[in-house]
Amino acid sequence: MNAIENLLIIAGISLDIFGAMECQGALVAKVDKKQLSLVCVLAAVWQMAALFVGSYLAKLLYQNETAHDERFVGLIMAAVIFFVLGVRLIAKAIRNERIYEHREERIGLHEFLRMTAMTSIYTLLTGIAFGFLGTNLSIMLIMIVLLTVIVVAAGVYTGYHFGFVHKTKAYVCGAVLLWIAGVDVIVRHIMV
Repeated sequence: MNAIENLLIIAGISLDIFGAMECQGALVAKVDKKQLSLVCVLAAVWQMAALFVGSYLAKLLYQNETAHDERFVGLIMAAVIFFVLGVRLIAKAIRNERIYEHREERIGLHEFLRMTAMTSIYTLLTGIAFGFLGTNLSIMLIMIVLLTVIVVAAGVYTGYHFGFVHKTKAYVCGAVLLWIAGVDVIVRHIMV
């Protein structure tokens, strides 16, 4: 896969974080830049670790020099992972859970840690898919760090200024990006 395709996949899973951080930003009285910087760093490190572990697990299960049948199964599993993650985001958009609106002085770290743990599960699955596709891990780690920092900050500020109404749009956009990635895997890698 090329860099643009990888960037679209990382953006797709990062939009889940954007939606969650938008909800957090909608609750704060004022954005504390020091705390936001800490949250960005924690989220980026956590996402990077999850992507690395997922890719490592895929490498343990699957070597690029394996038989054609095993490579085919790995490619199908990668496409399925992208489709399932897209379905999950659509389900979140349809469910459109309301948040209990109450003013907070700071971003809720307990809620942030819970959200980061949940999204890291899906990043781990994406890492497994990247491992099956044989992508360059160092480039993926750089991409996930940069995009995580961007979506965390953008999500908090979007929520702070506009509320949490855009989270469903973020989930739908993320799902579409992941489905495009799944179709791309099928067309460019499986049907070849």
